[in-house]
Amino acid sequence: MMPGMGARVFLIAEAGVNHNGDPALARAMVDVAAEAGADAVKFQTFTADRLVTRRAPKAEYQQRATGGEASQHAMLKALELSPAAHEALFAHCQGRGIEFMSTPFDPESAIALKRLGVRRLKISSGDVTNLPMLEVVGGLGLPVLLSTGMADMDEVQAAVGALRRAGLTDLTVLQCVSMYPADPCLTNLRVMDTYARVFGTPVGLSDHSLGLTIAIAAAARGASCVEKHFTLDRSLPGPDHQASLLPAELSALVRAVREVEAALGDGIKRPTPGELPVREVARKSLVAARDVPAGTVLGPEHLVILRPGTGLPPGRLTSVLGRRTARAIAADTPISEEMLVP
Repeated sequence: MMPGMGARVFLIAEAGVNHNGDPALARAMVDVAAEAGADAVKFQTFTADRLVTRRAPKAEYQQRATGGEASQHAMLKALELSPAAHEALFAHCQGRGIEFMSTPFDPESAIALKRLGVRRLKISSGDVTNLPMLEVVGGLGLPVLLSTGMADMDEVQAAVGALRRAGLTDLTVLQCVSMYPADPCLTNLRVMDTYARVFGTPVGLSDHSLGLTIAIAAAARGASCVEKHFTLDRSLPGPDHQASLLPAELSALVRAVREVEAALGDGIKRPTPGELPVREVARKSLVAARDVPAGTVLGPEHLVILRPGTGLPPGRLTSVLGRRTARAIAADTPISEEMLVP
C-alpha cells in the first residue's frame, strides 16, 4: 500500500497544464492546493517533441477549449515547464507542506522526476499501452499510480503485468474515464471493486466529471486515492480549465472527503458515547400498568411497555411474567430486577 494511503484518502489536486506554461501561475496553484488541504499537487512533465508528432490533431475537447487552428504539438509546446521550473515548484511544495507530483510522458521524464526527488509517479491513461515506458517506470523503485482511461481489462492487465515484471511492488490502479468533462453515468465506480479483486492493490479514481459528487462517492466506495483537476479561473485559455474545479470547490471537496473518511468508521457496531443518554430516553422498559402490591404474581395485566429505557428491557417480558414482586410498585414505574423476588 502506498505511503499516506489506507483509511485516509490520498487527495491529489491535479494542476496538470492549467498553469498555461507560466511558472508563476504554477506556483500560485501550489498555494491553492496547499490551502485547500490536498495531500499532493500534480503537474505534467513532458517535452512536446518527445510526446507528439508535429501534425497530430487535437482531441475534440481540446479543439472546443482552444480552437482548431494550432496543432497538438504547438499547443503542448506552450504548456511545457522547464527543468528549472520543476525544481522551483518542488522546493515551493516542500515549503508549503504539500507533496509535489508529476506525470511523466516519456521514460526520460520519469527518470528526471526520480532525480528531482518525487515520492511517487503517476502514469497517464494515454500510456496504459506503452509497455516499454511502463517497464522503465516499474524499475525505478518508486510507488506508481496507474490511470486506466480508454482501456479495456486486457490492456490494464498487460500494463500491470509490465510494471510488476519490472519489479514494481507498490501499485495503485485508478479507474478513469478520459472525457473532459466525463459523464457521471459513465464513471463506472464498480470498476474499482474489480481492480481490487483482480490485482489485489489499492484502487482509486482519476475523476474528470464536473462537480464534487463522483469524487466523494469514490471515497465512500473505498478509493484510497482521488485525483481531481483544478484551475484558478475557468475563463483562462487552455485545454483543461473548463472541466476543472475552482479553488473554493477544491477546498469543499477536501472537506467532504475528510467527512466521508470519518463517517466510514471501523465497521464495529456499538453505541457512541453521545448516544448513551439518548438511549435511556428513547428506549422502552417494562412499566407497572397499575399499582402492584408486594407479593403479586405478575401477569400481562400488570405490565405495559413504555419509555424511558431505565427499567428492564421489553425483551425480558416473557421471563418476568409469573414472577412475584418483592415490594409494592406504584403505577407508571419502570420495573427493575430489585423489585422482583429472585
